[in-house]
Amino acid sequence: MKLQALDVLITSPPAPGWGGRYWILVKLTTNDGITGWGECYASSVGPEAMRAVIEDVFSRYFEGENPENVERMFRRTYSSGFTQRPDLTVMGAYSGLEIACWDILGKARGRPVWALIGGLMNERLRAYTYLYPLSSHDIDAFWVTPDMAAEAAEACVADGYTAVKFDPAGPYTMRGGHMPGMRDIDMSVRFCKAVRDAVGTRADLLFGTHGQFSTGGAIRLGRAIAPYDPLWYEEPIPPDNVAEMAKVAAAVGIPVATGERLTTRAEFAPVLRQGAATILQPALGRAGGIWECRKIAAMAETYNAQMAPHLYAGPVEWAANIHLAASIPNLLMIESIETDFHRALIKGALKVDGGFVTPPQTPGLGIEIDEDLARAHPYNGDGLHLQMQDAPCDYERGNSFSGGAPPVKE
Repeated sequence: MKLQALDVLITSPPAPGWGGRYWILVKLTTNDGITGWGECYASSVGPEAMRAVIEDVFSRYFEGENPENVERMFRRTYSSGFTQRPDLTVMGAYSGLEIACWDILGKARGRPVWALIGGLMNERLRAYTYLYPLSSHDIDAFWVTPDMAAEAAEACVADGYTAVKFDPAGPYTMRGGHMPGMRDIDMSVRFCKAVRDAVGTRADLLFGTHGQFSTGGAIRLGRAIAPYDPLWYEEPIPPDNVAEMAKVAAAVGIPVATGERLTTRAEFAPVLRQGAATILQPALGRAGGIWECRKIAAMAETYNAQMAPHLYAGPVEWAANIHLAASIPNLLMIESIETDFHRALIKGALKVDGGFVTPPQTPGLGIEIDEDLARAHPYNGDGLHLQMQDAPCDYERGNSFSGGAPPVKE
């Protein structure tokens, strides 16, 4: 069995656009006609440039190779161009291709991917979700209205979720970590209070930030929200300074989670060694794929750290997350995004039921892609999957953050 052909599909979720502006799906086909699907998570170059990177990585290191040889293909890609160090774009391309190889191997053997990477450890996977606007909410007002967040949290708990995430703490800016404005701290506290009052002890609060803050700013904000006992404080400072993140972790008394912007165990290892976080959040379409993240999970286990695979992408990466989560002993929970488009793209093969996911028993990733649907929603924009804000934090009028990439409005 040899890898023979590659197809790259760039599809854009329709409004409201949760999961990013576009998803990069890869389809691999072997010489004996088996197909496998993978997903390359948000890259730092545009989707057409990323297509070229994926095609280059495939032609150099995957084409003609046996899909079983995951370790060999990883080492070749990781070493590409005399590097042997993490490269976010190259490893993003590799990750999607690697996921597709596991899909092929599972189909060839008639077994789900989790059975090939250690077997079934967890028969039910605890899921969490961001708080998204309800149909009755104004989509712009939602992000600055604690009462709406509380209503959304109530709805999630009614659906069975036992953990909800929200991020009211202000802008992500390309200027690096900043000191939060007093309005942002106040908004964050009011969100925590409203959501905690709504869910009580029925659900954990997951406080999302995405590297917005300076070390001192992250400590101030963390101490302000600590009375509401969040389960985690997510990426409180930019992820490129592990030692400073460790200072935040030591000062705030809330478990720190990080990892969505890291790639390979080379970047996760210092996080564990320096005590910067006890919850790791690899995005499998970026961090090195299923096998590399299995190694990251094993490494985390030795530090008594837990795994919470990240998802702000499409359902193929979600499927990979599910198989990893099913096989590891130190799973905390998995992120989920359930929109009609997510479900339709994989023909309803995977779902959250009562706040939990049951790992599939079907071969490979356990999904079937609706290619016609994917091709019917091409991406025609010029923005990246996610983008940083150029303008600095507004200390005069306050800030409004709209949940990642600005949602598409129709």
